[in-house]
Amino acid sequence: MTRKHKKMKKTNRGEPGNFPGQHLLHNRKIIAEMVERAKIHKNDIVIDLGAGKGAITSALSKRAGKVLAVEYDRKFVQILKEKFLHSRNTKVIHEDILKLRLPKEPFVVVSNIPYSITTPIMKMLLNQPISSFQRGVILVEKGAAKRFTANFVKDPYIIAWRMWFDIRYVKVISRVNFSPPPRVDSAMMMITRKAEPIVPYRDSPLFWRLVCYVLKNPHAPIDFALRGVFTPPQIKQLKRNLGIKDEMVAGGLSAQQWGLIFETMVRHVPKFRWPK
Repeated sequence: MTRKHKKMKKTNRGEPGNFPGQHLLHNRKIIAEMVERAKIHKNDIVIDLGAGKGAITSALSKRAGKVLAVEYDRKFVQILKEKFLHSRNTKVIHEDILKLRLPKEPFVVVSNIPYSITTPIMKMLLNQPISSFQRGVILVEKGAAKRFTANFVKDPYIIAWRMWFDIRYVKVISRVNFSPPPRVDSAMMMITRKAEPIVPYRDSPLFWRLVCYVLKNPHAPIDFALRGVFTPPQIKQLKRNLGIKDEMVAGGLSAQQWGLIFETMVRHVPKFRWPK
């Protein structure tokens, strides 16, 4: 075992994988902006994932009907319990974020989530379109925010999210607003459930198979990426309908174009040709 591995093991001992990478936001103006953008009302259930010492939780407790402050670190949990001992609408949950049982009732997330499990948390919230997650304002590492909102996409799960949710990059949040300061800047993202999904919720498993098939090589030309599901004449017509030029590659498709491709497959392609 290398010195680096020994150090990591010692640092992580007694904590779950979501503890490393937690940098506490201390700028009150940014916290107030997050709560305002989330449009929190007195009937909302709001979750603060990785609540830390409760800076965001405190702002939420003044606006929401119910606040769930989720934290694993025992030191922070004790601080949270003392801080919200007499709060009627705030519940402290000592739990690993990724093992959290999400509410069955509609809920909102306003959170500065740990860097080390950003993608797993996003998957927890967005992979199941029939969940009760409605919207969120989330701080993540800047690079992750750019990846989640980029025009070119290489990860199938990001395309799947966009069928049911709008994900918007709002602004950069400097690392000086956190304690301890991370090595890189963060970014604020807004997530909102679409009023009308591009792909019906019931079709999410089938859509997932399609997007995984097409994005096997995100840099592949559309003609090549769609081959095997659509016939050459179908691809030619589909490209016309999509307004696609020959130089377009699979990773450059928009959410609306993905929706049309899926609809065309369901309507005009025999089931034996659908991705398995």
